[in-house]
Order: sequence, then structure tokens, then C-alpha cells
Amino acid sequence: MRINKDMLRKTGFTAAAVILLSSAAICTALRISGMIPSVPLTILAVEGTLPAAAGNINEPYEETALPAKQEASKEESSEKSLPMPEKKVSSVPAEEKKGEYVFEASSVSEAEIKKYNAEHEGEEKYPVTEISITKGNEAFGSIQVKNNSSFEPDIEKELNSSLGFTMEKSDEPQVLIYHTHTGESFLTYDTGYYFESFYPRSDDKTKNVCAVGEEIAKQLNSAGIVTIHDTTVHDSTYSGAYDRSLNTIQNYLKKYPSIKAVLDIHRDGIGTDNERCKPVCTVKNKKAAQIMLLAGYNYDGCEEFKDWEYNLRFALRIQKQAEEMYPGIMRPLYFADFMYNMNVNTGSLLIEIGADSNTVEEVRYSGYLLGEVLKKVLAPQEKKNN
Repeated sequence: MRINKDMLRKTGFTAAAVILLSSAAICTALRISGMIPSVPLTILAVEGTLPAAAGNINEPYEETALPAKQEASKEESSEKSLPMPEKKVSSVPAEEKKGEYVFEASSVSEAEIKKYNAEHEGEEKYPVTEISITKGNEAFGSIQVKNNSSFEPDIEKELNSSLGFTMEKSDEPQVLIYHTHTGESFLTYDTGYYFESFYPRSDDKTKNVCAVGEEIAKQLNSAGIVTIHDTTVHDSTYSGAYDRSLNTIQNYLKKYPSIKAVLDIHRDGIGTDNERCKPVCTVKNKKAAQIMLLAGYNYDGCEEFKDWEYNLRFALRIQKQAEEMYPGIMRPLYFADFMYNMNVNTGSLLIEIGADSNTVEEVRYSGYLLGEVLKKVLAPQEKKNN
């Protein structure tokens, strides 16, 4: 039976408004009394904005900015401008030397932290809470799925079904990494707090999601899987970012029809203005940001997204491989009624690595680890002789 989505959305929005207003009143009362709302209260307000079947209300999840990604529209509501450079046309990187790529960790001195604090003297300071998000509302073995769609997939069947592409041993590009929200950035220092002036957007590609994409690309290229990392700015304004990134993707696919996997690398944002949460795990005694894969469902049966199942299969394989290699690094795979340019081919995914309150070091490390995982999932298969 087809659900009346307009009526469902209107009902959901009304309920969400009531919940949020009630939560705001509680928060105000607590602040007046000198108390700071706990994380569960924060999550209650957030969960109230999510569609039905969002999962356990006690599980931390996305901030109130994320539900915009649950809509099928590719337009964002915010028109906030970001001081970023003009659109950059990227090209295929020079061939990198094949061989194992080793992550280069950076260190922070006490003097740097002291300088950081001095630069923000007099500002309000707010806490960063570390969390681990591991439970979805559906599971198969080690695979956890946060199913927020209007469809119930057979996880086992999809996991064992064929992908929509075949990787080859080739000198042609087979992976494209890009960023619809290029300016999404992170904290610099792991201090357990942030200052009121913290603004998690930057045009510095060593501090935003481009730094994460670079780690993934280096891993894949070192394994002989030729990867293009495009750093074109698509979000000088939020509105229309997905249309602009779609244009970038289509240009690459036209130039390099050999591309099989198309990965849009983002970061999440979890918490409120006065408290942020960062999803973390420990891998080889080092702190890493948790990773969330997003796969969309073609809820309205549009012809251009008829092959949505292949993307889900791709995501499930990555989820399974990652949990086998680095238990705890993956948040539940997020499956919902959206498209987000995943219709461009059968190997398209949106991936959120960490949140705005993770550090650049943590997300770079996770990008490196995800590259290790993708090397396994995307390893070219030897052709069998008949």
C-alpha cells in the first residue's frame, strides 16, 4: 500500500514542532536554575525531528541540521555564504608510486594548546562529549543498519547479491572522490572543549573534508586503484550545492567512463550550540572518528534511480569489511528515502566521516583506515580462464 507522504510529512512536522518546543522550554528552565541539560535530553529533541522508525531514542544521533538530508530534494535550505575560493577544476593526479602508504600522524605540543587558549581568552567554553554510535534498528551479523526508509530490505540477500560494477586491473581512473559540501571542517585540538567562536567551515583544504578525501585517495592510488580526488568548491552557498556537484560528477564520467565508484565525502554534526558530541573509536591504540555510510531508497519509483539496490549492496560490503578489520569504526549504515546524486551510477555513496567536533587528526586517520577497507572491497578480480 502506498503511503501518502505529504500527509505523513505534515503530521511529522507538527509532532516535531511540539516536541522541540517542549524540549526548548525544559532546557530554558534548566538553564535558569543553573543546570546544563544532559546529552539524553539533547538527543530527545533531535530524535523528535526524525521520521518514524528512527530507532532507539537513547542512541545519540545526528543534530537537528541533519534531517534536511533525509528529504529527497537535492537543495539545501540555508543560503549562508562561505568565504571560499572560486570553483576549481581538478584533473587526474600524477601517477603515484605503488606500494604501502603509511599514515603520517601529527602531534600537538603544550605550547600550541596554550596559544590556542590565549587566542580565545574571554570566550565562553563548551564541552565536547565523546560517544560511540553502534546500534541500528536492523542487523545482520556484524552489520548494523539505521533503516529510516519506507522499505524493508533483505540485508542478507543484498549483501550476497552482485555489485553493479566490476573492478579491473587498469591504468584508467576507476574511483572518483569529491565533496558536495567542500567547506565542512573540524576542530584542530583534542581538548575536550570548544570556544563560542568555533565555526566548522573552512576554505583550508588541510582542515576540511578535503583532507579526509586525500587520505582515502592516497591509499587507493598506492594500491594501484587509480583514484581522482576532486576538491572543487560546490558550497560557496548551500543552496544548489548538489546540483553543482552533479555537474562535476557528470563531467568526470563523460571524460572517464572507466569510473566505477563515486564517493561524496562529508562530515556530520551532532549536538547543540552549547554542547557537541563526537563519534569516536580506538583503532591500534589511536583515536579515530566513526564513519557512517548513506545509501538511498527510490521511494517514489523514479526511473533515474531504478538501480538503487546496487548502491546499497556496495555500502553493505564496505560496512561488513570495515567491521571485520576495525570493529567499532562504523556507525549504523543509514538507509532512507533520499537520492543525493547516488543515481549517477551503481557505485555511488555518501560517506560521513566523524563530526564537526572531531579533530582533523581523527578524521584523517579514519580516512586512511577507510582507504584500507576500500582496497579490499575494490580489489580487481582475476579473470578466470574458461
